[in-house]
Amino acid sequence: MKVVILAAGIGSRLGNPLPKPLTTLKNGKSIMQLQTENISSYFDAKDILTVVGFKKEVVMEAFPSSLYVYNPQYDQTNTSKSLLRALKKAENEAVLWMNGDVVFEGRLFEVIMPYIKSDDSFICVNNEECGEEEVKYKTDGKGSVTELSKKVKDAEGEAVGINFISSADIQAFIKRLEEVDDNDYFEAGIELMIKKDGVKILPIDISAYNCMEVDFQEDLDNANKML
Repeated sequence: MKVVILAAGIGSRLGNPLPKPLTTLKNGKSIMQLQTENISSYFDAKDILTVVGFKKEVVMEAFPSSLYVYNPQYDQTNTSKSLLRALKKAENEAVLWMNGDVVFEGRLFEVIMPYIKSDDSFICVNNEECGEEEVKYKTDGKGSVTELSKKVKDAEGEAVGINFISSADIQAFIKRLEEVDDNDYFEAGIELMIKKDGVKILPIDISAYNCMEVDFQEDLDNANKML
């Protein structure tokens, strides 16, 4: 299994001159450092792939022992294409991935590990009220995700940016990520895979754990309050 951190974007909304994963938290650690420490408590560090693009040298110098995949079109593509580059390196292995701007507590792995071990594809969700900018989801009533985007109406909650695709579903996901537009988020590939391939994606509720995707200064302030 591989673990992928998506750290290629510019992240201009936060107004930080550095790549957003290098944003320093109040505990003195960067977002990516906290992620890497949490991941390494459950997985081998050699199985972590980080997708870089914007100011890639700065990220690579901060974490010189990590393995990297480079997206040279980071300024022309979105997370769908960055993730695609990493998945092609993973071949037929299952992949757990997360956006490089998600601040979360490591204990949430206790919730998702059983699903990883049983090789069930899932997205982590927070079922509290969410706003327009968040990626939202809806299920079919039988526990499987049917819609996943910022445009979902009557949403059941927010997708927090931590996801897992099983080894059985990985090739279908690669195919659909190749089909979506360059500026699409990876969620568009998940939606397409659900609709065209009938893949079952479970929503795993991690609302009880601290988890915050940092897009704006307000998000960063809230993330720091969690620490």
